[in-house]
Amino acid sequence: MKKLLVLLSAVAFVVAFTVPAMSADWGFYGSARMTTFMNSVSEEASATGFDDDDLTWDLQGNSRIGAKVKAGDIGGGFEYGTGGGNANIRKLYGTWKFGAGTLLVGQTYVPVNLFYSNQVWGGDTDMLRFGGVYDGRRPMIQLSTGGFKIALVEPNTKALPGHANTDTDTTLPKIEASYGFKAGPVGLTAVGLYNTYDVVNAADKEEGVDSYLLGLGFNIGLAPAYIKGDVWFGQNLGNTTMWETGTANAAWVNGDVEDNDNMGYLLVVGFKVSDTLTFEAGYGYAEHDRDDFTTEDDVSAYYAQATINLAKGAFIVPEVGVVDYGDDPTTGADQGDNTYFGAKWQINF
Repeated sequence: MKKLLVLLSAVAFVVAFTVPAMSADWGFYGSARMTTFMNSVSEEASATGFDDDDLTWDLQGNSRIGAKVKAGDIGGGFEYGTGGGNANIRKLYGTWKFGAGTLLVGQTYVPVNLFYSNQVWGGDTDMLRFGGVYDGRRPMIQLSTGGFKIALVEPNTKALPGHANTDTDTTLPKIEASYGFKAGPVGLTAVGLYNTYDVVNAADKEEGVDSYLLGLGFNIGLAPAYIKGDVWFGQNLGNTTMWETGTANAAWVNGDVEDNDNMGYLLVVGFKVSDTLTFEAGYGYAEHDRDDFTTEDDVSAYYAQATINLAKGAFIVPEVGVVDYGDDPTTGADQGDNTYFGAKWQINF
């Protein structure tokens, strides 16, 4: 009898915790992605000092598995990826829908992300490093209503090259906002961010490092064709978590802290031939400028691809493209390029 009571108590304990969970709607998903590309890097850009050809054949770091959860006005989700060869948390957040607004707490995509390109090289780079706008998935508290989002995001405190900073001080979270709307076939999204912190040297002297970005994205549907892109400008984006390519895109030290001006743009065009085949091409450019540069630190890229749908959730994307690393901003020397071709293989489940 005693054993029976223990067993019944254990069953009751499990049921007590299972019933509330069962009342929620759980939707699990996954995505397996392989990158298979040949890269031809010129001698100026190669670490070897001569032309270098290498094959990349690997599981992409943004392969993932996760779930979305909904229980009335409460929701959330989680997502694990394979970046670095190990499981890593991409998303973990909860939401509360109240009236016309939604409160989000946790880590997921921040408002300052514009996804317009489908470039697959580099593990779905999406041209985000070459004229796109991407601040990733960050811990935050976000309020959204209609097409408007505003978030208080984990601040960034990157050290300054050339500055003997022994400490960094923060008093404000990073502030990000976006507003998107549609007018017929045209969709527009405005984004902005502000990040600030102080660097402190051994003599306890503080200097502020302020970063900002303002951008506008557009999406024009001309079925079966489309045109997408963005344009943006900012300051000291290398001192934030923005994903930009450039050897010197942050603030610098010239006695005092000096600012770095940043700008970029992206243009993508595509044509859907059928449910099985879509063609796309894109060009992007970004540059960073300081007073001590002899020329801008710039980077550009262009690509052409075809998305071939094999079945629902299964597709291959052959792609060819070039990344041009521009000129060295201090010497003016050519920094070389990378010409690539290959394909991404993806199955969503």
